[in-house]
Amino acid sequence: RKSAERIFLHLNAHIGDAAVRRGGELALRCRSDLQPITRRQRDFLAVDNRLSLACKNAVNLLVLLMGMDERNACARRKLVDADLCAGQTEGVFQFESAGMRSVLSQLKPESVEDLIAVISLYRPGPMDSIPTYIENRHNPAKIKYKTPKLKSILDVTYGCIVYQEQVMQICRELAGYSYGRADIVRRAMSKKKHDVMMRERDSFVNGAVDENGNILCEGAVRRGVPAGVANEIFDEMISFASYAFNKAHAAAYAFVAYRTAWLKCHYPCEFLAALLTSFLDNSGKVAQYINECSRLGIKILPPHVNRSTEAFEVSDGNIHFSLLAVKN
Repeated sequence: RKSAERIFLHLNAHIGDAAVRRGGELALRCRSDLQPITRRQRDFLAVDNRLSLACKNAVNLLVLLMGMDERNACARRKLVDADLCAGQTEGVFQFESAGMRSVLSQLKPESVEDLIAVISLYRPGPMDSIPTYIENRHNPAKIKYKTPKLKSILDVTYGCIVYQEQVMQICRELAGYSYGRADIVRRAMSKKKHDVMMRERDSFVNGAVDENGNILCEGAVRRGVPAGVANEIFDEMISFASYAFNKAHAAAYAFVAYRTAWLKCHYPCEFLAALLTSFLDNSGKVAQYINECSRLGIKILPPHVNRSTEAFEVSDGNIHFSLLAVKN
């Protein structure tokens, strides 16, 4: 382990140290010029966020983020919503894959709540619910609940189980689980422990008692849910256990996604210049984002010995090609 700790992954500075606001101006600072990051320091749960806003590669995008006026953003959100509804999300955090773009164009999201749901649904577990979710969203009359007790839990997701929190609430409301026991089910889902979920089936349907006969949970049948319906609901939760997001996680992703979409919509040159700079070593991605520049009417100017730098630079509404991205 000690030998692995000494292996440098790259030289960089944490983005959290990059910006501080002084008065009305934005100043850049780092704890040290170039600080080695070792494997032990690496966050293995970190997301491959194309908008990592590295100190050097995305300064112009960082300045925009720090100075963004939320009220102004809300006033101009219709343009952003139009891009999201059309699936024009190349380079947008979480939403740039072909599958995600297809879901967005079919769903036509109208709120951040919709974005949260899409991020949560586009997973191996709940993915099968995407067609139902879209259909119910556009045709509310088609929403059906296996029992009226589910309406207050699933109305926000049009009758579909989408979040881990909804599974916990179902266990509590329908089967009388305690918060702790419901969390056992949540953890079983997040760790993909299907055996734990299967053991909980009888407790969910018929209830459970301890060795002294004390009731641990009432079970759905005692609370007025037919055994067949309770088993159907539990089957849904079992399939959901393959991979499910918690809503708090998805909400944070959706917030970042909407901000990146807002930046791309209103500051496309700065956004794409920062994005291109972040992928200097990936010629495939550079080509992909150059095509997106062409679609948006942004010219990629050839390298210029006096004006070009190691980054993709914004120049009069166009982008100068990076010197470091030039290949033989």
